Amino acid sequence: MKGISSKFWQASNLDSYNRKVFSQNGEDGIIEEIFRRIGTDSKYSVEFGVEDGSECNTRFLIEQRGWDSLRMDGSDNNPEHIKKEYITPENINKLFKKYNVPKNLDLLSIDIDSNDIYVWKALNTEYRPRLVIVEYNATIAPCFSEAVKYEPGLTWDGTNYFGASLLALYRMARIRGYSLVACDNNGVNAFFVRDDLLGKSLFPLSPADAYKPPRYGIEIEDGIKIGHNPSFREFVYINEDVDIV
Repeated sequence: MKGISSKFWQASNLDSYNRKVFSQNGEDGIIEEIFRRIGTDSKYSVEFGVEDGSECNTRFLIEQRGWDSLRMDGSDNNPEHIKKEYITPENINKLFKKYNVPKNLDLLSIDIDSNDIYVWKALNTEYRPRLVIVEYNATIAPCFSEAVKYEPGLTWDGTNYFGASLLALYRMARIRGYSLVACDNNGVNAFFVRDDLLGKSLFPLSPADAYKPPRYGIEIEDGIKIGHNPSFREFVYINEDVDIV
């Protein structure tokens, strides 16, 4: 490859770095490569929705790279190092202050299987992580901007009614000054880097270019998976201002 196509490939091939150490879907490798390209500042991460923390996006950074971290989950049986907190749009900023999260944190990872996009929207813009990782709902095609309807206390019911589509999260990211740079190969997490850090080593992608279909849930044939069981609940449309329509 030569010229523009070669530069594009080099800057947009993050999904080829999928590697699982402690993460669920190969996020460890993508995260490490992103920070190799954009550098770090505080080496501080925040992740919520980690369950017991054994399989999450920040464990590798903490145990192998010496990062500091705040990890939270709403479960009753958390290990001591996982703070028991139920994260909502109403309390996210209070929790960040409670645990003295630095405004220059390097990584924010959101995976609560419900109101993810609303929590991100509610987070005070003074917090400017270099990288934001959010679970997206890959059962929704990348041409649709949809999310669950906001309900306080909403929890995942095991169906495909959770979170937000990649396009909806992309719109949220653009408002915050972030670009979509990758999705993991299993169609679970999307990676957004702060615009001022892109440089020549990362290339912003459209949802259509970055999207990976779900490789989890129901298996139809020959190992092909199509996501979780369908729900009868309807998603809401998220416009370019990230408002519900």
